[in-house]
Amino acid sequence: VQLQASGGGLVQAGGSLGLSCSASGLFVGNYHMAWFHQAPGQERDLVAAIRRNGATYYSDHVKGRFTISRANSKNTVYLQMNGLKPEDTGVYYCAASQNVEWRTAGWYNSWGQGTLVTVSS
Repeated sequence: VQLQASGGGLVQAGGSLGLSCSASGLFVGNYHMAWFHQAPGQERDLVAAIRRNGATYYSDHVKGRFTISRANSKNTVYLQMNGLKPEDTGVYYCAASQNVEWRTAGWYNSWGQGTLVTVSS
């Protein structure tokens, strides 16, 4: 199983970035798929998830600004980030969960390598 995250970079506050997570060895439509954010020195926090049934979840901090989506035909999950803030800076990881639970990092079986997002003020 491999999750390949891409799309990070440097952006000014208020700008936008789109992240992609390309999967191999699993079918994204059969897993809970999520994006986690890890700021320097902080724990890895769930920011957005798309469940097997297609339902989406967003943390309060990103609700209304980020959008998670899934393209089954491309076996890829996306995170569109708009209205970026300096506190969004950090490494973004995509992850896949086969478990019933999906709300915390411990339930995720597979992780991508992370992509760095830096938002300047």
